[in-house]
Amino acid sequence: MHEYVLILVVAAGVTYLVTPLVRSLAVATGAFTAVRDRDVHTTPIPRLGGVGIYLGFVAAALVARTLPYLGTLFTDRQILGVVAAGGIVCLLGAFDDIRELDWLTKLAGQILAAGLMAYTGVQLLSLPVFGVTILPTPVLVGLTVAIVIVSTNAVNFIDGLDGLAAGVVGIAALAFFAYSYIVSRSFVPANVFSTATFISAALLGCCAGFLPHNFHPARLFMGDSGALTLGLLLSAATITLTGHVDSSQVSANQATAAYLPIVVPLAVVLLPLLDMVLAVVRRTRAGQRPWHPDAKHLHHRMLAIGHGHRRAVLILYLWAAILAMGSVSFVIWDGWTPLVAVLAAAVVGAVLTVWLPRWRPVNRL
Repeated sequence: MHEYVLILVVAAGVTYLVTPLVRSLAVATGAFTAVRDRDVHTTPIPRLGGVGIYLGFVAAALVARTLPYLGTLFTDRQILGVVAAGGIVCLLGAFDDIRELDWLTKLAGQILAAGLMAYTGVQLLSLPVFGVTILPTPVLVGLTVAIVIVSTNAVNFIDGLDGLAAGVVGIAALAFFAYSYIVSRSFVPANVFSTATFISAALLGCCAGFLPHNFHPARLFMGDSGALTLGLLLSAATITLTGHVDSSQVSANQATAAYLPIVVPLAVVLLPLLDMVLAVVRRTRAGQRPWHPDAKHLHHRMLAIGHGHRRAVLILYLWAAILAMGSVSFVIWDGWTPLVAVLAAAVVGAVLTVWLPRWRPVNRL
């Protein structure tokens, strides 16, 4: 565990320290987010924050390579593949932050990054359904690419309020770290499950280091460089673990072992995934293209209910934690305890979502 804590601290420290330099670079290159009708900020804010996030992850990988336990992960190409793929999407996003790219170019870059990860071994080898289900390799590679594309775009869709995307991804990373650590802790030497735990720890650190610069009022936005990088890293952790795990390794309880390997990864990313699915359905029904922007995302609806900027973000954090940590609790505890805890937390979340604007008007938090 101490090596994972070190990785988290390194990722957080480097991300925090380099982000002000990245902000200066954003100002120098004119990478600003202009004020649009759907935006909630009132002045242009520099973006390009994903560069700092990516540098934090690279620093964590360099340190991990020197450690006794995590260093053994570098005997294969998986982490190097994730670093390279992260570099591709970060660079792609950085170009988009400076000079906006068309959607087809960004999609091609995501496919290239996903293909590179698959080539270096970060791909689904099986599906944890009914134990282990093996599908033809082209199908599994296609599913791997699809997961990367969905994850990167889901994070991009939810990136609409200061600190929202970084916080939600950080919560997801924390939940997935706990999940993967429980699965991997009994393996010596480190293996593919430890790779997922490392990626989760480094991703959590990157989010923690970036949030002080990004929480409302933000001094820097993550931009597409950040959203694409966070989405790719989250998908890499998910693919690395889910594509290799056997349901019996997750829980000794047969009633839960059958579905947890699928439910946990989905629940961890459910909030941004739900926002993306609702947006696609909403825009398609309105006769618009799925990527056509609007002001009806979950965070826009929170503001419409009557929450202020910070409070809307904090309540969405709460829902992300309920979904992500709630699913992981079924791995940790047996019986009715996790179900009761999740239902109780959901009731609290619902009450705060609906009634808090009436109890405490906007601008008090």
